[in-house]
Amino acid sequence: MGRAAVSLAYGIQLPVQSQSTIYAEPWEAAAGPGDLVEVARAADRAGFAYVASCDHVAIPRRLAAAMGTVWYDPVATLAFLAGVTERVRLLSHVAVVGLRHPLLTAKQYATLDHLSGGRLILGVGAGHVREEFEALGVGFERRGAVLDESVDALRAALGPGEFPEHHGKLYDFEGLGQRPRPAQERVPVWVGGSSPAAVRRAALKGDGWLPQGDPRDRLPAQIATLKRLRAEAGIEEPLTVGAIAEPLYVGEPGWDVGRRTLAGSPGELAESLRAYAAMGVDQIQVRFRSRSRTELTDQIAAFGEQVGPQLLNI
Repeated sequence: MGRAAVSLAYGIQLPVQSQSTIYAEPWEAAAGPGDLVEVARAADRAGFAYVASCDHVAIPRRLAAAMGTVWYDPVATLAFLAGVTERVRLLSHVAVVGLRHPLLTAKQYATLDHLSGGRLILGVGAGHVREEFEALGVGFERRGAVLDESVDALRAALGPGEFPEHHGKLYDFEGLGQRPRPAQERVPVWVGGSSPAAVRRAALKGDGWLPQGDPRDRLPAQIATLKRLRAEAGIEEPLTVGAIAEPLYVGEPGWDVGRRTLAGSPGELAESLRAYAAMGVDQIQVRFRSRSRTELTDQIAAFGEQVGPQLLNI
């Protein structure tokens, strides 16, 4: 009896909204809201599972040269894009939820889910910029424990009840009503990070795992750990396992896209990406090399039309 067919979903981290020198293209520096709209609409039309936005409150000078200071707020960005798209889901990748009280986070994201008709995926992570935590009066060294309880508190605060209840070491609330409620009965929570603590958190508390750029050769061991921890805890619900693919270019680029970029025919790209599904990955986050917004939207369209269908029923 053969293995059941699987499909590999694909989503995209939006350009423009975060401009780290590690991945931002030169054209993004002069881009703005109109470009974000066109990219999100292109992803929506092309069958992408989600568009994603990052979260940083403020970047210290010591990191500004590498990280830049352009980091759009994810709630504002995703709500803005919800109004100009129809079906694509809206992912925070990732929200540093420990920087804010869970009731505040729940108010923002419940409203986003309500306004978008239930398209939110809440991606959460521990954060890594000490100065952000210090400026907001949150303990940086305890951010892992804060995130653990924040996930539990958010589960309650984003549930169906109008008066959510949570009693923990850090947060304690009941008898406080919040409406509108999310449109979804259960907002998916995807946990980001590749450290042992993050993988354990994803296995025990998440509906999905968002790795932090693990190369292909590291993924099988990470996925095996996720499955083992989840099985030992007796959790039977499926976990959406993610991966961040190498930079892509559909077709022959005709310019230097970098040696790490996967470039070639749609068939060649699909064959390479199907290896992720064979490892147990459910969704890949893709990024395209581009010299302009138009080239990026053309790449998105080509991927959706020519590569995406080859990732179905593998």
